Amino acid sequence: MISVAAELAGMHAQTLRTYDRLGLVTPQRTSGGGRRYSSRDVELLREIQRLSQEEGVNLAGIKRIIDLSNQVDALRVRVGELTEELERSRSRRGRELVPVPRTSALVVWQPRRRRPDHGRSNRSEGQSGPEGQPGSPDA
Repeated sequence: MISVAAELAGMHAQTLRTYDRLGLVTPQRTSGGGRRYSSRDVELLREIQRLSQEEGVNLAGIKRIIDLSNQVDALRVRVGELTEELERSRSRRGRELVPVPRTSALVVWQPRRRRPDHGRSNRSEGQSGPEGQPGSPDA
């Protein structure tokens, strides 16, 4: 109920309506259309009041601060999700990240699975040299 939230936040009910209209605080709605403020909404109302009265921030600035805070919260959640996914991937695949000396690069390596030979060989007998040397396919 708006009057209770206004009292808890130390504001006039009309101020809460204005903040709702401006999108600073968006309370849930009852089936009859009335505003239902959560404890989090009341905390936000108090923070809006503090920023406005003690810090001198205008309502547009407060809206921007709230939006950026919400983005930071969402990014923190996403970082947590990605960290968990990375850990699951590492444990599932057994891959390791190995730093390359004297660079900031990381090399991810996983041995390839060998294909069955079935008695065939890509090289003729006696041709086992490295590329560019006698015995290699490109020599």
